[in-house]
Amino acid sequence: MQTFTDRVVVVTGGANGIGRGLVEALLDEGARVVVADIEQAVLDSTVRELASRGEIVGIRTDVADEASVRALADAVYSQFGVCHALFNNAGVTSGGGGLPWEQEPNDWRWCFSVNVIGLAMCTLEFVPRMLAGGDEGLIVNTSSADGGFAPVLNASVYAASKAAVSCFTESLAHNFLNEGTRLRACVLYPSGGLLETGLWTAQRNRPDELARVRPRPPAPMTTIAEFKAAMEAKGTPVKTMDVGELGRYCIERIKAGDYIITHEVERIGELLDRRTSAVRAHALPPTLHPYT
Repeated sequence: MQTFTDRVVVVTGGANGIGRGLVEALLDEGARVVVADIEQAVLDSTVRELASRGEIVGIRTDVADEASVRALADAVYSQFGVCHALFNNAGVTSGGGGLPWEQEPNDWRWCFSVNVIGLAMCTLEFVPRMLAGGDEGLIVNTSSADGGFAPVLNASVYAASKAAVSCFTESLAHNFLNEGTRLRACVLYPSGGLLETGLWTAQRNRPDELARVRPRPPAPMTTIAEFKAAMEAKGTPVKTMDVGELGRYCIERIKAGDYIITHEVERIGELLDRRTSAVRAHALPPTLHPYT
C-alpha cells in the first residue's frame, strides 16, 4: 500500500499506546481512521483530541467478544462501505507473573482471548468482506520480539501468544499471495526502545470472570519502573521510543513494502542465527537478549 490518503483504516487497541501512535500517523497520512478500543472514556478522549487532524471515528470494541467484533465490522461497512487496512493491535499481558507453572488457567484464557482469539475474530469478520470488495488491502498484526523471535523468561504466556501472532500472520501473508488476492499482510514488532504503553497496566481491563483465583506471585519486573531499574542494574542503558515516532516508522516501512517491521533487524538476525545453530545441534535455543 503506497498511500493511505482517503483509505479507510481500522485500528484495534487504538485509543492509547502503540495504537494511538498508529492512529496519529495514519491521520497525518490522510487516512479515514476507525479507532476500536475497549475503554470508552479513553476512546472518547482520543477521538476528541485528534479530531482536528482528520476524519476519525471511535467504536467501543472488545476484540475477545465475537459479537462485538462483528458489530465493529458492520458499523465500518455501514458507514464507509469499505475497509482498506486493518491493524490488529489490541493486546494484553497474562497478568500472572512469576514462573510458567505459577500461571493460572485464567491467565492463559485472558491473554489468548485478546492476543490470539481477538486477532482471529477480526480476521474472520474483516478479511472476507475485504476480499469481496476487490480493493487493494492490508492486514497489519502487532506481535512482539518476545515470542515472535524468542521468549522472555518471565513472560512465558505472553510470549506464547505473540509466537502465535507471528506464525499466523506469516501463514496469512502466504495465503493472500498464493490465492492471487489483492490483500497483503505484514507484522509489526514494536522496537526502537522501551515503550510506555498501557500494556504495563493491562490488568485494568481484565474481566472479572477471568480474574486470578490465587494471589499473584512475585515477579522481577511487573512495572515499567521495575523494568528500567533492572536494566540499569545490569548496566544496560534504557532507551525509550515515542509511540508517535513508532507509528510513523511503521507507516514508512509499510510503504516500502516490508513484511517484518522492526528497527532491530540486525540484532534479531544475530539472535536467530544463534537459535538456528542451537536447533541444528539439538540444543536449547537462547532467549531474547539482552532482556534476559
